[in-house]
Amino acid sequence: MQSKKIILVTGGAGFVGSNLIEQLVKDRGNEVYSLDNYSTGSKNNHIKGATYIEGDTSNIVKLVKVKPDLVFHLGEYARVEKSFEDIEMVWRSNKDGTFAVLEFCRTVGTKIVYAGSSTKFGDGGLGRDQSPYAWAKASNTELVKNYGIWFGLKYAITYFYNVYGPRELGNKFGTVIEIFRQQRLSGEPLKVVSPGTQTRIFTHVDDIVRGLILAGEKGSGDGYGLGAEEEYSILDIAKMFGGKIQMLPERAGNRMTASIDLSRSRDELGWHAEKSIKKYVLELVSNIKST
Repeated sequence: MQSKKIILVTGGAGFVGSNLIEQLVKDRGNEVYSLDNYSTGSKNNHIKGATYIEGDTSNIVKLVKVKPDLVFHLGEYARVEKSFEDIEMVWRSNKDGTFAVLEFCRTVGTKIVYAGSSTKFGDGGLGRDQSPYAWAKASNTELVKNYGIWFGLKYAITYFYNVYGPRELGNKFGTVIEIFRQQRLSGEPLKVVSPGTQTRIFTHVDDIVRGLILAGEKGSGDGYGLGAEEEYSILDIAKMFGGKIQMLPERAGNRMTASIDLSRSRDELGWHAEKSIKKYVLELVSNIKST
């Protein structure tokens, strides 16, 4: 009897991680583990069939007693503007934690799929230095690549573009889609950071999960962009939701333009985004009006 494939997901109780685990456990050939410190993840996101380990990624060696065949590293701090206030947390999670995960993968000889950040491509490449979060994530992609050069570590680096969908966080770590949904639900004005013309690419979590799994199966190296092909300004999205709009002052780290390269994901993984943000928002608004 063939042994099961052991897969570890860091941040497995979070938004993207829980959706990824939900798909992974459907394959009976997988034995799935999550490592999460629940700083933003929730035990409400636990998926039947997975094993959950509580703790920081910096302690991965002490906490994870299995030898994974594949690691999806999603368990990092993940907000741009808030990272100025939380820089110590950014460092602990995104630098100390990721170093520990890389050392773990090197020691056990397992492939890592790293969730990089598309912020480093914003504003013609200037986006990588516009916030503590963006810099930490961009420098981590370089570290992952160097582990491949220095130690022969197998890896694939993916880049998410503004993920939305089920299990989004509704607190300060929520995406603009979830924030707008909450504001529309409560009858508040939609708060748009000036100038509002900054563009973003929005990608459904189901599409992201498909891309991650494909990257785990056959991705090798850097540059797997996972994003939709359409761009919308934040004002465009606010207008889709309808209702009053309140403009807020500009914020540090708020890049103006998005940039995406889908060539490796499309040509090597056979991946493209299937879901539309416009359809998703229209359904949200319809549901809100019917409540």
